[in-house]
Amino acid sequence: MPGRSELDKARAGDPRALARLLSLVEDESPQVRTVINELLPETGRARIVGLTGAPGVGKSTVTSALVGAFRAFGGRVAVLAVDPTSPFTGGALLGDRIRMQDHAVDDGVFIRSMASRGHLGGLAASTPQAIRVLDAAGFGLIIIETVGVGQAEVAIASLADSVVVLLAPGMGDAIQAAKAGILEVADLFVVNKADKPDAQQVVRDLRNMLALASRTEEDWKPPIVSTVAVRNEGIQELVSRLNQHWSWLNDTGELKNRRLARAREELAALAFAALRGRLAASRLDELAARVAEGALDPFQAAEELLSQ
Repeated sequence: MPGRSELDKARAGDPRALARLLSLVEDESPQVRTVINELLPETGRARIVGLTGAPGVGKSTVTSALVGAFRAFGGRVAVLAVDPTSPFTGGALLGDRIRMQDHAVDDGVFIRSMASRGHLGGLAASTPQAIRVLDAAGFGLIIIETVGVGQAEVAIASLADSVVVLLAPGMGDAIQAAKAGILEVADLFVVNKADKPDAQQVVRDLRNMLALASRTEEDWKPPIVSTVAVRNEGIQELVSRLNQHWSWLNDTGELKNRRLARAREELAALAFAALRGRLAASRLDELAARVAEGALDPFQAAEELLSQ
């Protein structure tokens, strides 16, 4: 178990102590529960921004530009970059730290790559606890950069205060956004690589789809920001829009609602994981065999499992 000094070092921003705690979280160590319990009083202060988008739209470039923009205000920034896990080796690409070398020597920036380990939703299963560790360590802004975009990647909405969806011209992203239900979870849209042909068409497609969405006067209306992240163009507008959304969350009470929903989702996930573990150690195989043979109906089998 990490000693008090280790926890205190992490709170003070010691990158090595912080990395060790995050490794415990990512490895799902039995010590995690004690660590989180120790850190809990220091959490709840960080602002969490989620970035998601299809491969190739420039998520890491936009993330790097955002880090630089927010660092200009003096706050400490952490980045959790979730990389896909290879289905063959179990390893991950973990290339985001390579793409963010501009911030490598900045003590106010901490970048951690995490492997998704096949977890659906574009996030690692340990992401909620990693967020708590970074929050307790005093990072005012935590940026989560997620894997891909598609039917499952809307999971980012349950973790972030503000969700940014990135699109780029020439990739059919506007149609993909409509199919994947991204319109419902996005708080801001970024059309990156806006200097390329058809960028304005993507903006128009998004505007048309947003116009069809049913929203009340009180609802947040997602803005569309055009950027050329490699040249830092449009990044200040993106920061401004994120700040507007943060103000709206606080003024309307939506921030409290989102964090309550986040806690509810996390509790349900932990409970289901625990239940699945208990089922595996129970009469699951025996009952499954009887169901497969037609000797027992699945409803009665499920009730027998739960009664244990």
